[in-house]
Amino acid sequence: MKILILNGPNLNLLGKREPEVYGNLSFETFFTTLHKKYSKIELEYFQSNIEGEIINKLHEVGFSFDGIILNAGAYTHTSIAIGDAIKGIETPVIEVHISNVHAREDFRHISYIAPNAKGVIAGFGLKSYELAIESFI
Repeated sequence: MKILILNGPNLNLLGKREPEVYGNLSFETFFTTLHKKYSKIELEYFQSNIEGEIINKLHEVGFSFDGIILNAGAYTHTSIAIGDAIKGIETPVIEVHISNVHAREDFRHISYIAPNAKGVIAGFGLKSYELAIESFI
């Protein structure tokens, strides 16, 4: 099984940015833990702050991987283009958020990803990524 974890803008700052919301662990450190826990799954990781690069990565793997776990960050609430890219690929996508977006600002309650995703997981911290992996197993 081959799964891509695709993180969007500002998620490269995990461990530094608003630790009271996002925790104090970098994603790279957490990804090492995921590799160990899910050693039989081929996990790949890509992060970009650029919307077009996220779309390009969806197009690149969207017909050959078994699953995509996408935390599009703020693009979740603004990017019709990322939503359209998900609609155009075959690989199922799970939308993931570290925080409970529904307990935050109103603009975070709208997702252009969710209507085209297999499912949405939010509010479980970094464990949200593990729950998404489990959903593909």
